[in-house]
This record gives sequence, C-alpha cells and structure tokens, in this order.
Amino acid sequence: MKAADAELKDEDYAALAEFRFALRQFQAFSDDRATQMGLTPQQHQALLTLRAAPPEDATVGFVAKRLLLKPHSATGLVDRLEKLGMVTRYSTEADRRRAQLQLTPRALELLANLSAAHRDEIQRLRPLLDQLFTRFS
Repeated sequence: MKAADAELKDEDYAALAEFRFALRQFQAFSDDRATQMGLTPQQHQALLTLRAAPPEDATVGFVAKRLLLKPHSATGLVDRLEKLGMVTRYSTEADRRRAQLQLTPRALELLANLSAAHRDEIQRLRPLLDQLFTRFS
C-alpha cells in the first residue's frame, strides 16, 4: 500500500505535527547550545560525526556522507574546524593519499559538554516522544 493510499485521520495529522514540532524544538535547542559554545550547528554536527566514527572512517568523505554535504562543502567545513584547532589531519601508513581526521583535546572537551547537555534534553523529551510513537502504532 502506498502512503498516499492510507487514509489519515485528524489524530494522525495532529501526531505528525506534534512530532515535527518536538524535532524542531530539539533542533533549536541543539543549534543554540552549539552557538553558545562558539560553534556553528554544522561544526557541532561534524565533530559529533567524527567522534562517533571508527578511526578508519574519520575522513572528509565520511563527514560529507553523514551530513548530506557535497565533498567540497565538507572539505571547507573541515578546513574551518582545523583553523579553529578542533581537528587535525594525518595520513595513514596504509594509504598516504587518504587524510584521516582526528579531534583535538579541545574539541573532545567541548563535544563532551555539548553531548551531555543534549543527552539531558533527549531524556527530558523522551516521555513526549514515547507518547507520540505510541500514537503512531
């Protein structure tokens, strides 16, 4: 069955609207916290992506893929992070042409603070999200 074929009820639209509102609230929270810490939201997202990536995947290409960016945009983002002292580039013995990325101690500390605040916000939103997911069942 196609999504357009499913008959939606008023409560389905209300649940979808509430879900999107909750996502937007979280996004606004996240953007504000990143800005307070001196980062753009996209820089914060890139740092989080690199922190979560296995070391062999920590490349500009991986950042581009995970942030849905074109490679040249991801390169510019990483260049700016490098100038801020948040990221370093290095070559591996296996492939000297491929630049791996590593977060600096400064970036790790900043990201730990941001991530703790985000975890707390998600825990605060969890009852609402659980309720919304139940409405979609």
